[in-house]
Amino acid sequence: MAYLCIHLIFFLFLFPISALAQKNGIVPLGSTLTAGETSASSWLSPSGDFAFGFRQFQDKDLFLFSIWYYKIPDKTVVWFVYSIDLVPRGSTLKLDARSGLVLRDPQGLQLWSADVNSSQVDHGFMNDTGNFILKGSDDSRLWESFRFPADTILPYQDLILGDSLSSRQSATKFSQGRFYLRFLYDGNLVLATRSVPTNVYDDAEYYNSQTSDPTVLLNSGYQVTFDGRGALYIRKRNNETKELSPVSIPPASEYYHRATIDFDGVFTYYFHPRTFTGNPNWKVLWYLPENICFITGEKGSGACGFNSICHLEHGRPACACPEGYILLDPDDKYGSCLPNSSLGCGAVKEGSAENLYDFVVINDIDWPLSDFEQIYPSNETVCEQACLQDCFCVVAIFRDNSCWKKKLPLSNGRVDTSLRSKAFIKYRKSDAPSVHQTFRPVPVGSIS
Repeated sequence: MAYLCIHLIFFLFLFPISALAQKNGIVPLGSTLTAGETSASSWLSPSGDFAFGFRQFQDKDLFLFSIWYYKIPDKTVVWFVYSIDLVPRGSTLKLDARSGLVLRDPQGLQLWSADVNSSQVDHGFMNDTGNFILKGSDDSRLWESFRFPADTILPYQDLILGDSLSSRQSATKFSQGRFYLRFLYDGNLVLATRSVPTNVYDDAEYYNSQTSDPTVLLNSGYQVTFDGRGALYIRKRNNETKELSPVSIPPASEYYHRATIDFDGVFTYYFHPRTFTGNPNWKVLWYLPENICFITGEKGSGACGFNSICHLEHGRPACACPEGYILLDPDDKYGSCLPNSSLGCGAVKEGSAENLYDFVVINDIDWPLSDFEQIYPSNETVCEQACLQDCFCVVAIFRDNSCWKKKLPLSNGRVDTSLRSKAFIKYRKSDAPSVHQTFRPVPVGSIS
């Protein structure tokens, strides 16, 4: 009997702590998760709504260190760390008394830590709001994932002045993208763009909550609140609120709620049934802005990449290269486009402009920030010829008896039927665009 007890104790010692001890969301010190081990790859919240740990992603041997909705089929990720790429099988996460959480690769190299800088961490807690918390022996909060959001905010989570959400690069790439939502210190909540990979903020705001009052501080916002009912609003110092949720909200008792700045830059409020049959998808309740294609700013490329054209499809930006242009990265349809042929001044020596170039003509598109010359008065023929004879001109826009000559790179390309404009897009005759390349803009007014 004693022999069996000794072996049982030895077995329990070797078995992962987290597989034995996690209960009601509480994670004891010393608990360890290992990527790829089914019995010890995540810590669950008491209801099982959320999981924290290693979510298998794409390749069966790659995992994302994250928090996700555990019960729904697509295991939607709501928190991750932008500085960490997908990690390989065998990576570990340990709850440590000194640093709190420590992530290491299979060779033991530290990839990330919560950096609590305290020897008072007593335990971890994965709660039913999707927030992982490191607590002290007095139940104080030493660190929590809600204070370090990625691209998503959840009910019971707040943003304070200076906080931000950043888009990911794509639906399946978890590096930092070009768009962010930021709660400025003046009390305004804004959506704007940044340059990647430098992360330099552009001046291209495409939403502003208008909740700042520089003359009366009490009228300015100080907190973004996502309450338990699912309402999302900005609190002002004078106790007034500005609602961001413009419609009635499905009851939180029956639906999960989240708000995410998606990789395409649209800040979207989603809901999903808590109980379901089959494989339901998240549904959109509302989104900001109404038309992301109309980003303005002297820096950046706009909603799509440089030399691209944006139009809306069900509130989302759809990007396309114009005739004579191809994607810089064939796998990134939201990225920049390159001319399929040389349009520079060096080609002038090869012959006359009439022999070298021709134009594709498209209605109702514009790149409003790429002008280098305006001709007024003008007509279509004068506009086309002016661009043809100018080796710096790659596109000419004719509208209201004016002609705007454009240079590379073209930025903020968009469909805009209100302009009643005509775009003359230059291309080399030797590289005549295929009929299959033709860009057919969708009238903005007809898209919901």
